[in-house]
Amino acid sequence: MWSNFFVQQDEEGRIGVAGAGQGGGLGGMKGGRGQRRTHKMSDSQEGKIKLAFFVSIIGVTLTVLGVGTEFWVELAQPKNFSGNQTCQLAHYGLWKGCIRTLWVADIDPERTSCGPAELPGDLNLAAAIMALLSLTMMVMGSICIAMSLSKGVQFFLKPASFCFILSGVLVLLSILIFHQSVLALLSSNHAIPLHHELSWSVACVGSAGATLIIGGFLFVILSLPFSPWQKCLPHKNSAT
Repeated sequence: MWSNFFVQQDEEGRIGVAGAGQGGGLGGMKGGRGQRRTHKMSDSQEGKIKLAFFVSIIGVTLTVLGVGTEFWVELAQPKNFSGNQTCQLAHYGLWKGCIRTLWVADIDPERTSCGPAELPGDLNLAAAIMALLSLTMMVMGSICIAMSLSKGVQFFLKPASFCFILSGVLVLLSILIFHQSVLALLSSNHAIPLHHELSWSVACVGSAGATLIIGGFLFVILSLPFSPWQKCLPHKNSAT
């Protein structure tokens, strides 16, 4: 009888030890999960992201200014083309087109053509679509950067860099398409000689495209898991 009692006690002890071991293992697993933390970016990294975002915001502002204004190209007749005291000119952009008649006496004598003008421009559908797509990509990139800063993670930097680089390329393509459309318009009719000049809106949009591409590449560098400066610059031996 005593032998059976000790055997039962021994089996119950082993079961208790096994149960405690399993409970400890589960507790350890739960504890490990509880101790798992998300690696957030440092203050210096966050400051670099904000600086790159500021560069991109400059590009966004210049794009909105250039697309919203209507002074892309100026088309003007020679001052003495019609042989009277007036001449006609037009100022073309993405959205509107207007023709204006000026007095020849009011024009700068050093100019051979009619102008300068402050008039809206002609609608160019392809360039306008490119500009609108570029603005859409800028909004998406800004949302990615806002989420990256709010969450404290670098995961959204790569899609943001793609959006800003693509928006800069689209902005430059819109200028190229618009200029080609102006050249096609001038070559379509040679009966009236016209002088054309790209205006300040094109300068704003061109600067915006370059700034957006630079900002996108800055986000690419910040999204790398290592510092490119440490990889490129030689390491100095601390002992020497």
